[in-house]
Parts: sequence; C-alpha cells; structure tokens
Amino acid sequence: MKVYADYAATTNVAPEVVSEITEVLSDHFGNASSIHHIGRDGRRILDQSRMKIAKILNASPREIVFTSGATESNNLAIKGVAYQNQHKGKHLITSSIEHHSVLHVFEQLEKEGYEVTYLPVDAQGFVTVDTLKDALRKDTILVSIMFGNNEVGTVQSVDEIAELLDDHQAVFHTDGVQTIGHMPIDLKSLKVDLFTLTAHKFYGPKGVGLLYVKDKTPLQFQQLGGAQEIKRRAGTENIAYISGMAKALELATDNIEQSSLKLIHLKQHFINALQSYDIPFELNGDMNTSLPHITNLYFPFSDVEKMLTILDMNGVFVSSGSACTAGSIEPSHVLTAMFGEHPRTKQSIRFSFSHQMTEEDIDYIALQIKKIYEMNRNE
Repeated sequence: MKVYADYAATTNVAPEVVSEITEVLSDHFGNASSIHHIGRDGRRILDQSRMKIAKILNASPREIVFTSGATESNNLAIKGVAYQNQHKGKHLITSSIEHHSVLHVFEQLEKEGYEVTYLPVDAQGFVTVDTLKDALRKDTILVSIMFGNNEVGTVQSVDEIAELLDDHQAVFHTDGVQTIGHMPIDLKSLKVDLFTLTAHKFYGPKGVGLLYVKDKTPLQFQQLGGAQEIKRRAGTENIAYISGMAKALELATDNIEQSSLKLIHLKQHFINALQSYDIPFELNGDMNTSLPHITNLYFPFSDVEKMLTILDMNGVFVSSGSACTAGSIEPSHVLTAMFGEHPRTKQSIRFSFSHQMTEEDIDYIALQIKKIYEMNRNE
C-alpha cells in the first residue's frame, strides 16, 4: 500500500484541470498579445480565467496579477512595497514563522538598509494583535503576516490585523497559499492589500500563481519587458496553466465545506488511531484553530530523519518542516519560534491530508508509526 500525505507540499492535478489545460494547449495556443484572430482567441481565454478567479475571490479582474507562483508573488509584494514606499519610511514587519520565500526577501532588504521587525509567536504559533500594535511605528510601510502556516497550520487573525492597519500607512500583505480550498476567501471582506496564492496547493499545476493587488495599492512592479498584465508583470502569459488554475480554484471552492469537514474528520481519526496504539506524541499547534488539512506531531522516541526514511520505504510519504542539509536535519524555524531550543524542533513530522484520502489510508499511516515505535522500544 502507498499513501501520500504531503498535500501541503503539493497536490496532484485534478483530472478536470488536466483536461482544461490540454484543451487550451491544443486548441487555443495563441499569444494573448497578438492582434490577429488566433491571438485574440488566446486573449479571450486569459480574460475569462481572470474574470472567473476574480469572481470566486470577490475581487476586481484588474486586481489580479498572474505570476509563476507563490515565490514570485511574495517577492513582488514585499520588494514592490518596500521600493515604492521607501520615501515614507524603511521599517517593515513580518513574523518569525513565515515561509522562506518571505523571510529571505526580508533578509535581503535588511542588507539594503531596511529595518525589519520579526514578530514572535506563542506556543500555538499565533501572532498577537497587541504584539503587532506595539511594533508598529510611524515609518512602518509594510506588514506581511501569513494567513495559514504551512508547517503547523496555525491560522492568524488576518481580519483583526487588517482592522488595526486600517488607519495606518502600512500596506498589508498576507501569504494565503495554504488557505485556498480550506477556508472561504473573500478578499473584499478580508481587507488585505496584497494576497498570494499558487495553483499547485489546490490541485492545479505547478508554475502558476497570482498576486492580488488591491486597487490603488502603491507597488513597484519588478519584472520588466513587454506590456503584459497591464504593464505590471512582463512575460508571455502561460494561458493554459492560468486557465487550469481558474478551473482548480472553481473546483476547490465549490466543495469547500464538504471537503473541510472530511479533512477535520480524517485529522481526528489519525489522532485517535495513534492514541489507540499508545504511541507517545504531542501536537504542535492548536487542533481547533488550524487549517483542516495540516497536522504536525512531535514523536519523542525516534530520530525524524530515520523515521521519515522508514515511512518512505513502507509507502508512507510525508515530510518534516525541518530543512535537510548535507544529510543532517536542521531545526524547523517555525517550531523554534514556537518552542525555542527543544528536541521537537528536530523530531516532528508534518502530515497533510486530502479529501481524496480514506480512513484506510489514515489507519495505514498510524500502523507504520506503531511499527517504528515498537522497533525503537525494543532496541
């Protein structure tokens, strides 16, 4: 038996999305910048995709900028605001548990003379609004706080943060990559200025994403060249993948309530199965205020690298939030921010589920962990 449980890393492409991409690649291959009939046909597909996505997210089509994925979107959001608004100040705020495509951009900006405040989190991975309020200054020009954490699933109070910043000059960006298909997203109600998503987290293709840019948000666009994306992101549009992303977003949001309920059930079933085997573990984060598809567990009885290898050999495909460098596991920066220097920063595994999974899949994962526990106990 083989069980993939690393859906926070990437998802399989839905069959309907594959069909959409294949049709566009085959029958609508025109360059959207060409003025002839074939080009206009490509432009039609591009415009339809943009309108579909905007409608689903409750945004204006003009506020959608297509990119190559979340890394580019995060780079564009952070650098774009920092460079465009530096005359107003050079103070930036983010959290200590952001994705590396956010943290590494801030680290680069620090080298360029910007001042960055990295907000701490509590043991559940939450940034408190009071902590942010204390960090805000008159010269703060950007706040970037991720919506749902990719390692432990913690969901931040983005609406409260937006309300706090309502009368402040700071632009508010959130990395919403993990939330799509798991939480209802209404960008107008959310009141963020910039929102990142990428298709391959919700059963779409890799290599395509978008940045929502609220109307009148001051942003210096980074990619130079042609006049694509209303002169905001140069480069010939990947129409087939953009169309596939629109289809994937439609599918993900149409079934969101049913999908989320099943994921919550699978997560609880997993916890129950581990407990029934008397396997020692601790939850990283909060079960009730996290994304429904992510569970991060600390297993004190085994080296995580060894455990991941054994699971892989037995057909269970999961990951650690820690980085593997030269054969050694580095502590997870997210868990370090939550717990400090603690063994769990190197002995935790992220399980991320899909609505496509069954209880049988979950039981198989739990059984393999039981075997590893027994093996370690008998050594």
